[in-house]
Amino acid sequence: MIKRIHHINFIVKDLDSALPRYKALFGNPVGEPEMLPQRGVKLVRFKVGDAWLILLQPVNDDGVPAQYLKKHGEGSFLISCQVDDVRAAARYVASEGITVLDQVPRQGLDDWEVMDLSPDDLFGADFQLLESAD
Repeated sequence: MIKRIHHINFIVKDLDSALPRYKALFGNPVGEPEMLPQRGVKLVRFKVGDAWLILLQPVNDDGVPAQYLKKHGEGSFLISCQVDDVRAAARYVASEGITVLDQVPRQGLDDWEVMDLSPDDLFGADFQLLESAD
């Protein structure tokens, strides 16, 4: 069902401060900083092999990323697993007892459609299912 790890998100308080350290590890980000208003974040993307590493900073206090940062602090935030069909994958994991937090997929970056899974059912780990052509 899962084809690969598509991307891993790391959450930071200040993207401008974090960016030089991540550039030292992964080289220059792909493109300029981007906004994802529906999630309330500013982000940069690094390509690492065939996966993305995404560094993000909440820009408002009421989004899920901002709430996560307040509760857990900076660091790893979310692992996104690519599947062929996000709706079918969500139905399957739900049938196996994993709570899917989204009723319908939401739009991520590019053509990414995502559905979050409950960390309560995955021993505290934050995962999402993702459908994308890339």
